[in-house]
Amino acid sequence: MSFYRSTPSSGGLPAVNAADKDLANDIVINNPAEDSISEIAFSPQQDFLFSVSSWDSKVRVWDVNGGMPQCRAEFQHQGPVLATKWSMDGTKIASGGCDNAVMAYDVASGAAQQVGAHDSAVKSICFAQCGPSNTECLVSGSWDKTIRYWDMRQPQAVSTVAMPDRVYCMDSKQKLLVVGTAERHISVIDLTNPSAIFKTTMSPLKWQTRSVSCYIEGNGFAIGSIEGRCAIQYVDEQEQRKSGFSFKCHRVQQQATGSAGGRASSESLVYPVNCIQFHPLYGTFATAGGDGSFHFWDKNQRHRLKGFPSLKASIPTCSFNRNGTVFAYALSYDWHEGHMGNRPDYPNVVRLHATTDEEVKEKKKR
Repeated sequence: MSFYRSTPSSGGLPAVNAADKDLANDIVINNPAEDSISEIAFSPQQDFLFSVSSWDSKVRVWDVNGGMPQCRAEFQHQGPVLATKWSMDGTKIASGGCDNAVMAYDVASGAAQQVGAHDSAVKSICFAQCGPSNTECLVSGSWDKTIRYWDMRQPQAVSTVAMPDRVYCMDSKQKLLVVGTAERHISVIDLTNPSAIFKTTMSPLKWQTRSVSCYIEGNGFAIGSIEGRCAIQYVDEQEQRKSGFSFKCHRVQQQATGSAGGRASSESLVYPVNCIQFHPLYGTFATAGGDGSFHFWDKNQRHRLKGFPSLKASIPTCSFNRNGTVFAYALSYDWHEGHMGNRPDYPNVVRLHATTDEEVKEKKKR
C-alpha cells in the first residue's frame, strides 16, 4: 500500500505541531479547489479515489493511489456546489448546488449532464435503495423545503416529498433516510415507503442542525449542531430511551478577559459540528468542526477514542474511504462567521490521514 509510504507536502497550510506525530504523515493536496470546499466523497469501489465539491462551481475527482495526488477529472455547475456523492457501483458522481441543479457525471465516458432541478439551492444529496425492490435512487434535498428522488434515466422526479423547512443535511444507510431542516426539524423516512415521512421530531439539541449521519446498521443517527454538541439518536423509541444521549464537543476553553472577584475565569468558545461520518466497518464515528479539529468517538461505550489538535482552520467536511483505512478532511472556510470571516489567505487544502485500529476501533470493556 504505497499510500502509507508517501511523503507529505506541507506548503500553504498551518504548520502541524512537530510534537503531534499522529498527523505528521498525512498526505496534503494543496489548492484542491479555487474556493471553499463543501464536501468530500470517496468512491465506494476504490480506496484512493474521491470527489471534492466547492464554492468555485466545480466538482473535481482526485486520485491519490501511489501517494501522488492527481486531479483526474472535473465538471461544472452554474453556481457554488454544495454537495457530492458517488453511486453505489462507483460509475456515477452526483452533485447539487446553488444553481438549483442536480448533476451526474459518468466516470467512464467523462460526460456530465443535469438530471434534475429544484426551485432553490440543492444543499444535500445521497444515493439510497428505495422500495421493496431496493431500486437505487438519487435523493436531493433543497432549500425549497422538499426532497426529490431521481431515476437518472428520466428527466422528471420519481417522487417529491415536502419537508417541514429548508433542508440543511441528509444521510441514508440501509432502509433509513434522515433529513435535518431549518428550525431543528428531523424527518425520518423508511425507504421501504420512500414517498412518506415515517416520523418528524424536533432535534434534542437547542440550536440549528448542521450535520447528520446514519449508523451503518440503519437503526439510528447522529446529529451535530452549531453549538458544539452531538446527539446520539435511535429510531425505536424504547431503544432511544435506553441508549440515546448527547455530548459536548468542538469547544475551546480559554481564559476570560477580566476576572471575577480577583480570580481568573475561563470561557468556552463554541464551534459548529460541521460533519459527522461513521466508520464503514467498525461503526465508530468521526466529528469535524469549526475549531479546526477532528475526533474519533465510540457511541456504544460513550467515550472519545482519539482527539486531534486544532489545525487552526475550520474543517467543513470529512469522509472515510470504503474500508475506513483513509480519513479525508478539508481545511477550508466553513462560513460559520459569515462573509466577514473569509480571508484571502484562508487555507484551502485536503488532507488524507491513514487511520489505525488504535484510533478508530471500539475498545472492549475490561
